[in-house]
Amino acid sequence: MSGGIDSSVSAKLLAAQDYDLSAVFMRNWDTRDEYGTSEKGCEWEKDWEDVQKVCKVYDIPCRMIDLSKEYWNRVFEPSLRQWEYGTTPNPDVWCNREIKFGALLERLPHSSSGKPPWLATGHYARKDWSGSRPRLLRSLDRVKDQSYYLSSITEAGLARALFPIGHLTKTDVRNIAQEGGIPDSVLEREESMGICFIGEKKRTDFKDFIASYITPSPGPVKLLSTGATVSEHNGLWNFTIGERTRLLGMPEKMYVVQKDIPSNTIYIAPGSDPTLYCNTVQVREFSWIWADTPPAGITTEHGLRLSAQIRHRMRGVSCTVKMDDNSSVQITFDGPLKGVALGQVAAIWDDDWCLGCGVITEVE
Repeated sequence: MSGGIDSSVSAKLLAAQDYDLSAVFMRNWDTRDEYGTSEKGCEWEKDWEDVQKVCKVYDIPCRMIDLSKEYWNRVFEPSLRQWEYGTTPNPDVWCNREIKFGALLERLPHSSSGKPPWLATGHYARKDWSGSRPRLLRSLDRVKDQSYYLSSITEAGLARALFPIGHLTKTDVRNIAQEGGIPDSVLEREESMGICFIGEKKRTDFKDFIASYITPSPGPVKLLSTGATVSEHNGLWNFTIGERTRLLGMPEKMYVVQKDIPSNTIYIAPGSDPTLYCNTVQVREFSWIWADTPPAGITTEHGLRLSAQIRHRMRGVSCTVKMDDNSSVQITFDGPLKGVALGQVAAIWDDDWCLGCGVITEVE
């Protein structure tokens, strides 16, 4: 549980069923670890208090598990290296695999009979079974669907997952929360956005937050058309492909279209520039949820017709997916996509069924 509405309603729904239920609050981050003080707006204590309030209402035992070291080593530090290098990682995707359905599951006790526990979360996603194998499905609320964030988890982790609100809309969830029992402090919380461990203050100024961990690496900002230097940046991680740049004196809106990592150069161009768009991406190491059985036909010359996303809340786009003998996956979109960056996570679906994901290593 996080202290938010979604996980609180999940707990409420499960408490009404015949489960031997207990709640876990993960502490993944704390500024006091480094600075000795807890900043306003980044106080996990408030979240923990809300979790305890909800659990008291529904008579659910709860405890906190400190996973901050695991988060740092398995998610944040690898992401820092990617930001520093100039690519665009997605820590939330890997947090689900490495922490929630990784380190946390490893810590949870088995039952007295030796059975492993189920792990229920407040994600908007669904799961069904194909024989004895679990399938990750999109939620019924397509606007809130979070299967993209879950696309990296293993089959073993998915097999132990429950998604109590996956068949509900956000409106349904809010209505259930307001029926009674959920404390006002939870009902009045703003919906969390962005990277899970960053408080409200830091979330509004993400670049300053990352700058406290990465040494500045100044370089030129150049026009793609002429190569003329028009500004300077403090590090490639300050900009994302497709991001609009706010430079004075430009005759039209300009966007980041390329990062040249060897020369530490950012190139900008108008939004109509074809360099801003791509048709194909390569994923060198694709993580299939069913790791031993990639979809039949994906290694053929024609590949498979599937759909893909490269970011959350993006509508899935039709594509052709092929895999070579080295497990490298090529995704070719039916139409050009704008602002695709190295390091982003590309996930693929067969209709509602999420097959897996991988980090984009080439953009064409």
